[in-house]
Amino acid sequence: MRTSLAVKDVIKRKLRALELCVGAGGLALGTARAGFKDITVIDVHGPTCQTLRRNKLGNVAHVHDWNIIEDDISELQFSNYTEIDLLSGGPPCQPFSQAGKRIGRSDEREMFPHFIRAVRECNPKTFIIENVKGLRHRSFLNYFNYIVLQLNFPHIQRRKGEKWTEHRAKLERFMTSGKYDGVRYNVVWQVLNAADYGVAQRRERVFIVGVRADLGIEYSFPLVTHTHEALLVGQWVTGDYWEHHSIPKCQIPECPDLVRKILSKLNKERSENAWKTVRDAIGDLPNVGLGHTSHKVLNHFLNPGARAYKGHDGSTMDAPAKTIKAGHHGVPGGENMVRLDNGTIRYFSVRECARLQAFPDDWVFDGSWCACMRQIGNAVPVTLGEVVAAPLAKALLIKPD
Repeated sequence: MRTSLAVKDVIKRKLRALELCVGAGGLALGTARAGFKDITVIDVHGPTCQTLRRNKLGNVAHVHDWNIIEDDISELQFSNYTEIDLLSGGPPCQPFSQAGKRIGRSDEREMFPHFIRAVRECNPKTFIIENVKGLRHRSFLNYFNYIVLQLNFPHIQRRKGEKWTEHRAKLERFMTSGKYDGVRYNVVWQVLNAADYGVAQRRERVFIVGVRADLGIEYSFPLVTHTHEALLVGQWVTGDYWEHHSIPKCQIPECPDLVRKILSKLNKERSENAWKTVRDAIGDLPNVGLGHTSHKVLNHFLNPGARAYKGHDGSTMDAPAKTIKAGHHGVPGGENMVRLDNGTIRYFSVRECARLQAFPDDWVFDGSWCACMRQIGNAVPVTLGEVVAAPLAKALLIKPD
């Protein structure tokens, strides 16, 4: 009887989550799919909040119960969210992006201090923070390590007039001495490539995951489920990839010389799945002409004006897409274009980019073409958010309060 009651309690329990800088909702949707149901999402950007509201009104799966708040987190007090299971979000990546000014903590858009403050004020059981791989660049490495130390000990605050390097040294002493007996978090981080988890896009991002130390919960990042090698086997050894897409033999391209040299070294009996390609993700969408909109598929509009130049020649159909980006001065070219089988290039449609970010087809994006592309480019691939959050949800559901 005790076992059945415990199972019943687990089924009834709703995991509460708060997401900051939610953007278009990729990470939040991933955490919802992983098992977090009572979700509050906050963002200061009006168009992204309108996208979330439209999906809530449209009764899209997992979103209909979200509490959507349009506000600036730098002005918020988080005392109303002290009983949450998960705090998640992606601080603006521009301060650490290799494509930006790269001024890091000096950038006015740097929001990590407010995320750390949210951890301190909320005391969540767990947290997930996502950011660009550039955060681990050597020019930011010392500051990155400082961020992780603050997340370990969020209640040891920097005093007025104290240099951040002095504060970091203090945190290091607490870390190495093991004498701190206040609230602390066990924190791990890893750079994950979305393609390794079934997303049709090569997208490397830093994920920082923390678990409150008093809970005794174990966490490890998910193991890779999809590989480039398995894709090469399907394309150039068995030919299953071309057969699956009904590509006639006369249209199958020549095997690249670099690939041919390593084919003999590939394990033909592979247990993992193949990387997903652009063709896998968008191959079944209806064709529409430039400047036209599909009336059958949401946000499927082909914007004209794409052009290739050195280093920016679009994604190929038979590999994962290049990283979809938001752009700083409009939609970027090479990353948000596709090169078709006939050699022509064009921009991806909003729906195609959404698929490359693993959003469901009923997820609608609100705003102009540029605004929608910016929302998608800033998002976390839904599948990647789900696989990172799933072990936390599972552990929290079986862990008594």
